[in-house]
Amino acid sequence: MPAALCAGLGCGALIDVRQRRIPNVVCVATAVVGVLLAASGMSGITLSASLAGLAAGFAIMLPGHILGGTGAGDVKLFAAAGTLLGSGRIVPAFMFVAIAGGILAIAIALRRGRLTRTLTLTTQLFGRPDKTKAAIESPTEHNRFSYGPAIAIGCVLAALVNT
Repeated sequence: MPAALCAGLGCGALIDVRQRRIPNVVCVATAVVGVLLAASGMSGITLSASLAGLAAGFAIMLPGHILGGTGAGDVKLFAAAGTLLGSGRIVPAFMFVAIAGGILAIAIALRRGRLTRTLTLTTQLFGRPDKTKAAIESPTEHNRFSYGPAIAIGCVLAALVNT
């Protein structure tokens, strides 16, 4: 399971950094491997836990996409990771992903000289999501960054901590 997780999420993260998208084929292949490993008993989780991890991963990441903070590929990649992590590890994985994403966001904002502006927009995200979403997505704001690496780091940490 850890090898499949690293391969699928690592591939997704690398492509996301280079192309700013996560192809569906990577998400589907990772999910299929996760379900097959669970069905064969090789992952240490049941098939129902694998499918529940898929559903939970999708449901947990979807609000971030709706608010404009993540892309659709991020949602699908995290859901695919849920098939490998299972329903018991997907919530801790999300916490690790959020921490990794926050650290990456701060590092990237510092590098771009935008830390104050980024923190201001972040605090406004929940109070005025429509205006903030437009600002986040605006090319002139230069706020976006690949979230695939945060997903990969967080999910692998969750797998290692609970192993």
